[in-house]
Amino acid sequence: MASTADFRNGLVLNYNGELHVITEFQHVKPGKGPAFVRTKLRNIKTGRVIDNTFNAGVKVETARVEQRPHQFIYKDDYGFTFMDTSTFEQIVLPDAMVPFADLMKEGQEVTILMHAETEQPLTAELPTTVELVVTYTEPGLKGDTATNTLKPATVETGARIQVPLFIDTDTKIRVKTSDYSYVERVK
Repeated sequence: MASTADFRNGLVLNYNGELHVITEFQHVKPGKGPAFVRTKLRNIKTGRVIDNTFNAGVKVETARVEQRPHQFIYKDDYGFTFMDTSTFEQIVLPDAMVPFADLMKEGQEVTILMHAETEQPLTAELPTTVELVVTYTEPGLKGDTATNTLKPATVETGARIQVPLFIDTDTKIRVKTSDYSYVERVK
């Protein structure tokens, strides 16, 4: 059991009989009335995100999960195949259990959340940023570095993101996985 003071991003709750991950939370203390916590919970099985408000101090049931490092090997008709880097065992996860999959390339290190009691995989989590090569974008003009104007670009995994005007094809960039945003150029 945990209280609302223990909430953090990534905490897994047993809410309404299903496992949910806290993706966002905010403690609110209004001027009038009791404090509460506003949360966004992502259902681990379906991937659906719901908004929920908890009263401050209320107890919620948490699920015991373990984070295990895995390496992405390939994708086929059955889903995404990952290999445990310590035991070399392979597991296959369906598309719904792999958020932001279009930013993942072969050989990518990911963390798979495993339910501690049942040893069942719950979801795959990419690192907060990934390094990818731009495969196509419109050419930029010399001197287009002063404004914050963005243009569309396609990266090596096929994902489309917005990049600054000075980024060209074959440039290696760092991308934030939570919102597909450009972070910086990589040397």
